[in-house]
Amino acid sequence: MFRLPLLVALSLAIAFGLGIWSTLVALDATTGFGAIKLGAWEAFPEAQTADADPYAKAHRANAGRLLFGSAEGLRFAASVDDDGQPLSGTCRYAIKGQTPPTRAWTLFAEIDGLPPRIDGALPMALNSRTVLREADGSFAIAVSATAEPGNWLAVNGSKPFRLVLTLLDTPTAGSSGLIDLTMPALERIGCGHA
Repeated sequence: MFRLPLLVALSLAIAFGLGIWSTLVALDATTGFGAIKLGAWEAFPEAQTADADPYAKAHRANAGRLLFGSAEGLRFAASVDDDGQPLSGTCRYAIKGQTPPTRAWTLFAEIDGLPPRIDGALPMALNSRTVLREADGSFAIAVSATAEPGNWLAVNGSKPFRLVLTLLDTPTAGSSGLIDLTMPALERIGCGHA
């Protein structure tokens, strides 16, 4: 007597469970469509507009982030170095070069999808106003868990991380010529105590 309702309830539970699970897997697998990759740096310019795809909108809603408008800024992220190796806190990196034209920029390391807590004495974030530059406007930033001379961005020595470079008030964000831009190089210097 209860066999048919039990089978229907079990089928619905499995269907809903698999549906929710597959949606979460799909959201973790991609940030959206329309990515632009410049070396190690990747941006999703369409994610910030009303024309964003459903995955980008879901990511925005899930993270609770307010994104910049297309003329306000553009967020680039790097999870790998220029050689395609994942970024790790046990390694040292150098970010060299210049950013595309922008009024200001920020750089920080994200761990487990969260920005750093700025509560200690370590430089967990840098910006265009605090970075030391060469005469030609270029810069070199050391990214490591141990202190480095000059521009140093501190990271957790035991976890992988992702670098986030946000260009603010940039003509790049509203431009269709993103492919021709030059981003700073992201080079691995060494790992461990080598």
